Amino acid sequence: MSEASGDGFVVFDKVQKSYDGETLVVKDLNLNIGRGEFLTMLGPSGSGKTTCLMMLAGFETATHGDILLGGKPINNIPPHKRGIGMVFQNYALFPHMTVAENLSFPLEVRNMDKSEREAKIKRALDMVQMGAFGGRRPAQLSGGQMQRVALARALVFEPELVLMDEPLGALDKQLREHMQFEITNLAHQLGITTVYVTHDQTEALTMSDRVAVFDDGRIQQLAPPDQLYEEPENSFVAQFIGENNTMEGTVQEINGDVALIKLDDGELIDAKPVNVSKPGERTQVSIRPERVEYNKERLSPDAHTLKAEVLEFIYMGDIFRTRLKVAGKEDFVIKTRNAPDQRRLKPGEQIEIGWLPQDCRALDA
Repeated sequence: MSEASGDGFVVFDKVQKSYDGETLVVKDLNLNIGRGEFLTMLGPSGSGKTTCLMMLAGFETATHGDILLGGKPINNIPPHKRGIGMVFQNYALFPHMTVAENLSFPLEVRNMDKSEREAKIKRALDMVQMGAFGGRRPAQLSGGQMQRVALARALVFEPELVLMDEPLGALDKQLREHMQFEITNLAHQLGITTVYVTHDQTEALTMSDRVAVFDDGRIQQLAPPDQLYEEPENSFVAQFIGENNTMEGTVQEINGDVALIKLDDGELIDAKPVNVSKPGERTQVSIRPERVEYNKERLSPDAHTLKAEVLEFIYMGDIFRTRLKVAGKEDFVIKTRNAPDQRRLKPGEQIEIGWLPQDCRALDA
């Protein structure tokens, strides 16, 4: 499921985790993370992503398999000796210490002398634009400022690896988007390997070099963000990442990279066979809303067309979002750019929609 990236700076080798000796929370995980890579573990609650992060940090032990850092097994090394920076959602700052004292703590543990500590604290605070706040206590800071301090504390001893567990979950939307940009920039600028855990797909797509989508203790797909969105390998990934239209049907025939699918209402459509291999198989056909067109002038001659009834037309500024009844289903959505030549539709209107067969994927049922 996962290919090596770079030199495999972080490696999970056949890792399993069970809390009760019976149920596996993480199942046979093989994952290579390259040096300097920003990798996000994305998935719903209980999918195993946070458990993987905690095993890497040393707060949980693997039931089976090895975790390697820089080529060395770290299973038996305690957390404080792994040299890993951590950022949590709840900041985990010491309330009785000033900002500078919070940053000084991981340096004192490493027996650094005072002048070196002060230089590193200044550098880390300047890096997150908190240079003027060294004397304040956490209670005197806003949520965004506390998150910056938590980030500076994770970076102050210049670790090669930083782990982040839902670090922006408590921030409001605007600040969260700003911090996403800052964290990614900082990680790439410093060349730090970052493993980031979130259940927010937009965050994963905008920040990562690669995303590992978890479900049921396994990586369902590991790929760069654009590939994950454009080429989902199974119906879980297609549904979990972004908005998606699905229609159920049965494979009639497969010729090379085109499968003929008979939808449950009897319509025939062409799709790219992704995880179907023979006639008679059930499939869930997946197509992204922005890949569907209703403007005849824009339809390609190769487009596959279907009749549709407009149920709802929503003006959203930059895009129009239209809900349609297609092939007997009333939840088919298309998104079209707000352009001068794009017609505004009315509920009740009968139209023809179309898409290219390669944009439509025949996935597992």
